[in-house]
Amino acid sequence: MLYKFKSKATGDLIMLEPNGRRVLEIIGKDPGPKGIILPEQMAAAVAALQQAVAQEESDEQAAADDARANGRAVPKSDAVTLRQRALPFIDMLERCRKAGVEIVWGV
Repeated sequence: MLYKFKSKATGDLIMLEPNGRRVLEIIGKDPGPKGIILPEQMAAAVAALQQAVAQEESDEQAAADDARANGRAVPKSDAVTLRQRALPFIDMLERCRKAGVEIVWGV
């Protein structure tokens, strides 16, 4: 399954199901087949995504520091980070909030 996010202020944004589901869960939305993000919800969504990105990066750094301190190999992180996956969505949220238009998917 794909998530295809649409708005009147930006081009469509397509995410694979696991990535789209994760982003929607982070911002507190039901990752169902259809949904909407209203302009008044977008600032909180951006903040939640930025916090999740910072937490993921902090956790990865802590794991790497712990591994180094204990003489173990540094664990490999995902090839594509949450920051890279969320950045286009954050941009879409910010542009739509400024334009006062909603983002929908599955419609």
